[in-house]
Amino acid sequence: MIHTEHAELEEALGYRFRDPAFLERALTHSSRRAEAKPKPSAEHAALRDNERLEFLGDSVLNLLVAEALLHAFPEWTEGELSKARARLVSAASLSEAARRIRLGQFLRLGRGEEKTGGRDKPAMLADAYEAVLAALFLDGGLDVVREVVHRTLLKQPLAVASHLLCQTDFKSGLQEYLQQRGGAPAVFRVIAETGPDHRKIFVVEVLVAGRPLASASGNNKKEAEQAAARLALEELAGKSRRGE
Repeated sequence: MIHTEHAELEEALGYRFRDPAFLERALTHSSRRAEAKPKPSAEHAALRDNERLEFLGDSVLNLLVAEALLHAFPEWTEGELSKARARLVSAASLSEAARRIRLGQFLRLGRGEEKTGGRDKPAMLADAYEAVLAALFLDGGLDVVREVVHRTLLKQPLAVASHLLCQTDFKSGLQEYLQQRGGAPAVFRVIAETGPDHRKIFVVEVLVAGRPLASASGNNKKEAEQAAARLALEELAGKSRRGE
């Protein structure tokens, strides 16, 4: 049954779980377990959230990102490598990777999180992405996780925007990039706000030369602007590489 429910996600991951219970647990947020009524049954006892898997997934992810950076940039210093890894495993970066595989729609949430837009919260998506990586590791091993990480998280940054990985401020970096090429400054604007006042999610769009180039969400305007600027820089770097 789980295979049927999550076949679309498995297709996006490029992997079919031998033990679907790993994936089910990775998709179960703590709010789902907290709201479940205690029952003296094997089914309730098996209802476990993904927090322990997040812990394992974080370690596996850091290892694979470090490995990829070492191979891709043999001339970089330890400081440059550390800074790039921090960018790649940030909540903003991981939440974008989660959105690429539409992970939010498969999460098992409690009613409270469901009502407050939990499926699109960057932090929750990032945690779930790490938990899914752990599930992949436990079910298929490190090589399976390596392939998924490269395809969903690393492929574009390593291919078209390597010089941006050490950027400390993506918003300033975008403005500098445009200024160096004689372009007008980028404009950032909030296009949506969701959730209650104390837990709002902001969606920011960045316009370059008057045209929308990228958009991203965050727990505050600054976080959303930084994520949108990073995506805009990657898009511009890709166009430059393709000669557009």
